[in-house]
Amino acid sequence: MSAAPWWRGAVIYQIYPRSFLDTDGDGVGDLPGIIERLDYVASLGVDAIWIAPFFTSPMADFGYDIADYRDVDPLFGTLADFDALLAKAHALGLKVMIDQVLSHTSAEHAWFRESRQGRDNPKADWYVWADAREDGGPPNNWLSLFGGSAWQWEPRRGQYYLHNFLASQPDLNFHHPAVRAAVLDNVRFWLDKGVDGLRLDAINFCFHDARLRDNPPKPKDKRLGRGFSPDNPYAFQYHWYNNTQPENLGFLEELRALLDEYRDVAALGEISSEDSLATMAEYTRARRLHMGYSFELLTDDFSAAYIRDTVRTLEAQMTEGWPCWAISNHDVERVLSRWGGGRPPAALANLLTAMLCSLRGSVCVYQGEELGLTEAEVPYEALRDPYGIAFWPQFKGRDGCRTPMPWNDDAHGGFSRGTPWLPVPPEHRALAVARQEADPASTLNGFRAFMRWRHGQPALCRGDIRFLDTAEPVLAFLRGVGEDQLLVAFNLSGRAVDAPLPLPDTLPLLDGHGLPQGRVDGGRLQLPAYGSVFARLDTAQRRVVETGAVAV
Repeated sequence: MSAAPWWRGAVIYQIYPRSFLDTDGDGVGDLPGIIERLDYVASLGVDAIWIAPFFTSPMADFGYDIADYRDVDPLFGTLADFDALLAKAHALGLKVMIDQVLSHTSAEHAWFRESRQGRDNPKADWYVWADAREDGGPPNNWLSLFGGSAWQWEPRRGQYYLHNFLASQPDLNFHHPAVRAAVLDNVRFWLDKGVDGLRLDAINFCFHDARLRDNPPKPKDKRLGRGFSPDNPYAFQYHWYNNTQPENLGFLEELRALLDEYRDVAALGEISSEDSLATMAEYTRARRLHMGYSFELLTDDFSAAYIRDTVRTLEAQMTEGWPCWAISNHDVERVLSRWGGGRPPAALANLLTAMLCSLRGSVCVYQGEELGLTEAEVPYEALRDPYGIAFWPQFKGRDGCRTPMPWNDDAHGGFSRGTPWLPVPPEHRALAVARQEADPASTLNGFRAFMRWRHGQPALCRGDIRFLDTAEPVLAFLRGVGEDQLLVAFNLSGRAVDAPLPLPDTLPLLDGHGLPQGRVDGGRLQLPAYGSVFARLDTAQRRVVETGAVAV
């Protein structure tokens, strides 16, 4: 039997290069900084890194506005630096995934500079242009994620152009075959360099409704829950027409055909649609994306029922594809603050890592989660995120999760010898890598211990999943592949719990994972605060548990 692809069950460590390590003193992290710390990343026991955009950009959205897809912005280094990074990562056994932002470019991209000049140049139809309504207003009611209309007037053409994000991020017209071909050619450039995978930003935004139909209004009681600030009008619509169009499926198949020309390369799509779980299932069917992830576990809801129902809903729909789960990234409040409240206990950090890495699928872990970092308080005068500046103070933007990595406890956390682009808070310096390295009981060393242990558990890396019907705050499920069958249970609270389950009187418990250990006693789960149980089952025992307690 051939080995499973590297990405199935992989733990992917997200690096936000601006905030990882600055080696030239300009206050912004760079590719040489990533190279310098790759040994640290490898020591975590992760399988791959995902590097957020480092391409040529005016940085209006900090790299997600790309002006040249085939070069490194001087702020981050050079193409030679990237080649060196790739070589060192591979020497350390790390796969390398890079961000690709396909749906839109920067307004400074050469394609857009040409397109905006008039209606008769070779790039005239490469972006989404539309005439004004008779009253001079935009062609429809579509809204930008960053607030206001998704249409910007261009006097040189006498037309509006579409921007689902910032006005400086015009949307490409994927209905044009030449656009799709050019985009895929840019992807090929990085595949030829030897990257192992792509994280595809906002991949469901590539196509728009060619008829430019208005989005319908959304009732007030349906507006929350997708990560939008309640005062952001973007949440006031059902986004049926400005993204997630059926034509996108054909493009994903074109992209997959390109990827299949290369050995063992994976594509991970970021999906944010009106029904993200259904779109994940659709986008990961045969000959499309290898993996998909959504924002469904990046919400404020931290309950066993919500996590169970979310994963269960996806499992019921994803009959062919492979999920990837994340509870943190560079766009949302850090998970310990979201799910742990104002002063989260240290034990919660390792519990969340273990819970995430025990679900069926692959996993994205955001830099700093291994240290137990909380959301930083960034004062208004220090904000850099245009999203936060626009919606302050109800929504403070994304800067609080993007502050620099604390490597030691000096004034700037060992991140830079200059002034960092965002401040390093004192509470993060207290959790610096250097401090935690020396403490065997630290969150960092707990993270490493669990990753080492997980690598030896085939059921966790690639097995199936069946959830058990447990009351709050217990999340319990079965994982299994072949003869390797496990019972997995987590106490999501800070108090000990005793939960009835139809379990054998005794089960062999697995140790080595580093979490507070619960036990099975008289058919009951007994779990300490933020504790867990990993127990071995034989096939007959699994059938008994499934018959009596399976929720899905």
